Amino acid sequence: MKDVAVQCDSLIKTYGGKRALNGFTLSLPANRVTAVLGPNGAGKSTFFRMLTGLTAPDSGSVRVLGHAPGWRTNRQIAYLPDRARWYGNQTVAEALDWGAKLLPGFDRPRAEQLLRYMDLELQMPAEGMSRGQEARLMLTLCIARDVPLLVLDEPFAGIDLISRERIVSALIDNMSDREQTVLISTHEIVETEGLFDYAVFLENGRVALAGETEELRRERGSLEMLYRKLFG
Repeated sequence: MKDVAVQCDSLIKTYGGKRALNGFTLSLPANRVTAVLGPNGAGKSTFFRMLTGLTAPDSGSVRVLGHAPGWRTNRQIAYLPDRARWYGNQTVAEALDWGAKLLPGFDRPRAEQLLRYMDLELQMPAEGMSRGQEARLMLTLCIARDVPLLVLDEPFAGIDLISRERIVSALIDNMSDREQTVLISTHEIVETEGLFDYAVFLENGRVALAGETEELRRERGSLEMLYRKLFG
């Protein structure tokens, strides 16, 4: 269905005898910004990797943008994995050249606009960048793509407060004029809560709770309060 971006049914994935996903069932709305929340080991990264086809389920089914993950869907997904790194022997401008050549839907003017939000200069070498600067470059390359699905796995992890604020600002600007489904996993709930239209809470490879953020806040309080109640 056009109003559903992701559909997962009874997914099971086991690593070394431990189930990362355990009967995982979820339907996510299209053209919304969804928070994927949960403690470490809840299954968030495995879920994201399954959407991109990097990991296959042991059983169950997954549909992304109406199709099984594969070559057809990968051209429609911009994915930022956890702990992504950039090559240190390039400048920011060369990184954008790489994106324009190899990434479907890459919008070079949009990327240059995002760099201004991120406080990065075209001639800046990637080698010697701080963790926050490198994270902002990686995110720029990802969100500058005009594709239907954007998947960001812990884009704020391990970076400074100012960098996080710049990334949130860039995300808000990027999402304001595009029809795009966005999935973001994060532990920085307080700073990012205003981004989300929909929220999914994962625990032990299952969906513990999912719903519209307005309804969740009205019934249960802020997403941070709800997170503490579920996992505290």
